[in-house]
Amino acid sequence: MMQSILPQQLQIARWTAQAQAVLGSAERLEEISDEELRRRARELVWTVRTEGNCTAALHAVYALAIESTRRTLGFRQHPVQVAGAFAMAGGRIVEMQTGEGKTVTAVLPAVLRGMVGCGVHVVTSNEYLAGRDAEQLAPIYARLGLTVGLVTSGLSDDERRTAYDCDVTYGTASEFGFDLLRDRLKSGPSADSGACGATAACSERRPGVQRGHYFALIDEADSILIDEARTPLMIGAERAQEAGTVGLYRWADRTAERMRPNIDYVFDDRRRQAHLTDDGCRRVALLPKPELIGTFNSERLFEHLEKSLTAHAAFSRDRDYVVLDEEVSIVNEGTGRIMAGRKWQEGLHQAVEAKEGVPITAETGSAARITIQSLFRTYEHLAGMTGTAVQAAGELRKVYRARVSVIPTHRPCLRRRFPPRVFSSLAAKRRAVAAEVSRLIGLGRAVLVGTPSVTASEGLRRVFEEQGIPHVVLNAVHHAREAEIVAEAGQPGRVTIATNMAGRGTDILLHADVRAAGGLHVIATEMHTSSRVDRQLVGRCARQGDPGSFQFFLSLEDELLSTLPPRDREALLRTAAAAPERELPSSQASIFVRAQRRLERMHAKQRKNLLKQEQLQRKRCREMGLDPFLEITER
Repeated sequence: MMQSILPQQLQIARWTAQAQAVLGSAERLEEISDEELRRRARELVWTVRTEGNCTAALHAVYALAIESTRRTLGFRQHPVQVAGAFAMAGGRIVEMQTGEGKTVTAVLPAVLRGMVGCGVHVVTSNEYLAGRDAEQLAPIYARLGLTVGLVTSGLSDDERRTAYDCDVTYGTASEFGFDLLRDRLKSGPSADSGACGATAACSERRPGVQRGHYFALIDEADSILIDEARTPLMIGAERAQEAGTVGLYRWADRTAERMRPNIDYVFDDRRRQAHLTDDGCRRVALLPKPELIGTFNSERLFEHLEKSLTAHAAFSRDRDYVVLDEEVSIVNEGTGRIMAGRKWQEGLHQAVEAKEGVPITAETGSAARITIQSLFRTYEHLAGMTGTAVQAAGELRKVYRARVSVIPTHRPCLRRRFPPRVFSSLAAKRRAVAAEVSRLIGLGRAVLVGTPSVTASEGLRRVFEEQGIPHVVLNAVHHAREAEIVAEAGQPGRVTIATNMAGRGTDILLHADVRAAGGLHVIATEMHTSSRVDRQLVGRCARQGDPGSFQFFLSLEDELLSTLPPRDREALLRTAAAAPERELPSSQASIFVRAQRRLERMHAKQRKNLLKQEQLQRKRCREMGLDPFLEITER
């Protein structure tokens, strides 16, 4: 253990010493003019591009970037932020605690790689944050002669091409990935899909919008590289809708509601799939069917019915998806955010639409597909930052060849942890949460209550309304509004109910009275399927040396426990039935930890298998002389 920790400690100490030296150089730049600052930046650009080695100029570049930050924002980066920037310059994923200022830390390596002239892609978790960061940080880059672009949905090809031609381009993983796929569909295989190459080649007119994949800097790296990795990016190709197909989906949905679990069908929890039994197939065959439905063979009827059964058994509104303007939009399991432009495949999306009674869209095949793992493996250089990376260090190293480095906090962490409270029933837990919130706001504290889904948020809202507790509910749907609400969550007596990831990337500023009363208190009402998401929620309190505390409130009816083996679940149900209002010993929380670790292992295996399948598919495509980026293309 000592042997593995010591080299990392020595490396952090080395980066910290280098950070102090760079900050000293930055201080000496305070007296020069803006024009002189820009002239020195031009000289460094020339040096970097002629020598082809940006790391040799790292100290000088970072000093200029720090001074540009000071002139633009009124403050300079802290030593630990500069140390994190050194780590990212070396291709590391850095773990920096929430509230440590990762956004301005990212400016330094972005400036460094931006000077190469091949394009830097700064990847954020949603379009609101991409737009906010691009707007706020563009003046820092401009003082150094670098340009900033922003890629969002709704842009034309010419607008996208202009954004990618900038030295630094902000956007989401989805936009960068879909643009790569669209470019491949337009132009086919090309040599510029990986490294940028010569600077001159970067500015040449090209059929696609991107100019290569030189350097990606990923904010919230664990969320994007790990949590989103189980959902591939796909460009769909609409299939011709057969006569009667819409009626078939409607019939299957109505029939699904009449099918008996464990008699007519069985549901596989781990694969989230429903399968008809022999009895179920016989029952379907004997059911009366509308005239058009009768034209489909039995196999088609069974397939559609199984999709509808899966939609009912495995997918919940306001947890797995939301319905906005009569359209079903998928919600990211890890972040609680809408995954714009994505649909479930093989008729599942249409089955959910039938379940919700909204217009049924045409089925889509796959014209092009790429996993998150493969997307970011196309970059010549990769770095990232997040508040929670240690738990995923092995996977990040194996899949992305990126090591994790933990950067110490700028000030000592004053976060207090209270023992978890476990209840037999969901109702008892919610009443206990309401009572604890009332007690805390009476003390002048601010309280953030984290929930795993929109449905859970609404359930807690009803209890708070019954108890007369003033509160604000925040769901990760409208990003600009959520940032505004989260920024106000540190006011005295303020109670904010939020899905676990809502407002991620926005600081909670504490009122002085709240700080004096003990700071922000975070109540986690369930454990998430990933311990990293729990850490992100807990990390909302006690930032930058502020006081703060957190506590978990759990119940035997929590969704996480539904993933346990049947024998364990039956034992829990007996315990809950015996004393539905009772609070259990805090040691019972170990059951939740066990369920969480089981799910984490299962999800890691799914990501591994997905990547393996894609690599095998690409190998076959290369052997056949086909474009490996379009390996799922329907030919």
